[in-house]
Amino acid sequence: MILVSTNENGPSLILIEAGITLVSIAIALAQPRLGASALAPLARAFGRLARRKRLSVFAVGAAALLLRLAILPICPIPLPFVQDDFSFLLAADTFASGHLTNPTPAMWMHFESIQITMQPTYMSMYFPAQGLILAAGKLLFGQPWFGLLLVNALMCAALCWMLQAWLPPKWALLGGVLAILRISLFSYWINTYSGAGSITCLGAALVLGALPRITRSGGRFRYCILLAIGIAILGLSRPFEGLLVCLPSLFFLVRWMFIGTNRPRAGVLIVRSILPLALIATAIAWLGYYDLRAFGNPLTLPYSANREAYAIAPYWIWQSPRPMPVYHHTMIRDFYVGVELAYANRLHMPTGFLTETFLFKPLRAMLFFSGVLFLPLLVMTRRVLLDRRIRFLVVCTALVIGGVLLETWLIPHYWAAITPSLYAIGLQAMRHLRQARFNGQPAGAALLRISLASCVSLAAIRLCAEPLHLTLAPWPSAAWVSQWYGAGRLGLPRATVERDLEAMPGKQLVIVRYAPGHSPIDEWVYNAADIDGSKVIWARDMDAANNEDLLRHYSDRNAWLVEPDATPPRVTPYPGP
Repeated sequence: MILVSTNENGPSLILIEAGITLVSIAIALAQPRLGASALAPLARAFGRLARRKRLSVFAVGAAALLLRLAILPICPIPLPFVQDDFSFLLAADTFASGHLTNPTPAMWMHFESIQITMQPTYMSMYFPAQGLILAAGKLLFGQPWFGLLLVNALMCAALCWMLQAWLPPKWALLGGVLAILRISLFSYWINTYSGAGSITCLGAALVLGALPRITRSGGRFRYCILLAIGIAILGLSRPFEGLLVCLPSLFFLVRWMFIGTNRPRAGVLIVRSILPLALIATAIAWLGYYDLRAFGNPLTLPYSANREAYAIAPYWIWQSPRPMPVYHHTMIRDFYVGVELAYANRLHMPTGFLTETFLFKPLRAMLFFSGVLFLPLLVMTRRVLLDRRIRFLVVCTALVIGGVLLETWLIPHYWAAITPSLYAIGLQAMRHLRQARFNGQPAGAALLRISLASCVSLAAIRLCAEPLHLTLAPWPSAAWVSQWYGAGRLGLPRATVERDLEAMPGKQLVIVRYAPGHSPIDEWVYNAADIDGSKVIWARDMDAANNEDLLRHYSDRNAWLVEPDATPPRVTPYPGP
């Protein structure tokens, strides 16, 4: 894994962040009181806002929303560019049209693509939560991304609210601010349509924020409802990691109901539990109905049908590869064999298992959530682990980490269900660091102060990355998912071709022909939910007989040959009748 990359344009942001971190440590040790008096008025104002808890939560959510809107001229609405983007957008288009799935199209072999299920119906392979919020954005604002933007703002607000239940108010507000700077402005959680990171984190924050409030308030009804909403969100977004959060939460509640203080009477507790339990049951029943309509069986979960049809690599590290299915297209085979299976085979080797499971997977997650800037907090690990205030959150975090390390792949949004816990642990480490002294001087407080100021500076630098000619993650490399600052504007070549074709009179049929060696990650063949009703249809190039059948089926369309590997991508009338 390459941690630092440079090219002719300039240094990478991660290299700049590493340099700033080293300088921050040096300044904190040499000048521990630098900036303390100048920042004191700002700290007092911050503390006054933090004490108004409801206002703090609202301020964090509003800031996340307004700041991302404010930088749209520099960081515009993202274009879909990775397979998951198109898969989730297919779900959004399906839900926005009032359907749960789509019938398999007549010429479906030409439309097969990665992370898309064609049999028994044509639909995204993923759980529906992300598709639902993108559909809401499309219906309400005409653009799916605005649904993601609103959920992202709610996530930051819920994170602040959750932290208020575990930490002092000013530290909870600080956590909300850090979530804005490190997740909601530049990361792939907001600048792609993939992952369901924001919606999963929102659900987890509601669960972990409601738990202590329920026990302190004697089971107040509104907190029970928020807990149930959080559980439902986790079940519809990332149920495995959500289950690993909900199991210790259930133990937490059961223990309180039997031996905790401030417990309501059994009858009151039962009455207050009816509606929350009904809400959870409704979410489970709806997911079962969705699975029935989309995949033919209420017990066939999303992922399953697609993985059985295309995948060889196992989902869990202890499993053996599946038999190779029949692939109709070289590009799809290259992805499932050349990318997925090759990586899974490395995990089955002792060296690959050890390095990936205990080094590279945690390192990628660490770079996303903390970056290099907050790695010095690791020196407080022992103190945090012994801290009773957040011991329950440490247990939740350890349980989820253990679970996701058993999965073959680990992308930062797999950790979304413990993002609130990770923030609480990191903030508690900051509280301990603030008390640390070096040679009798408040070096810990200085390092924290300088690091927070540097965090704001790094966000400003990322905003100016293009005019400063800084290097961001390249495409089709997947490094952008491991970095809080994400990537530059991607997906433009395909979007440009599609825009030009949509501007032409009549309906268009695009046959995509890749050159040998084309990266299977850079996929162009994706379509809307209603393929036949689309202005532009994207299809795969097959043999002459199959292409002739396709052209005959869509004889009312102008046929084009698109070659993405030309520079720029070549668009020519398709040869033949």
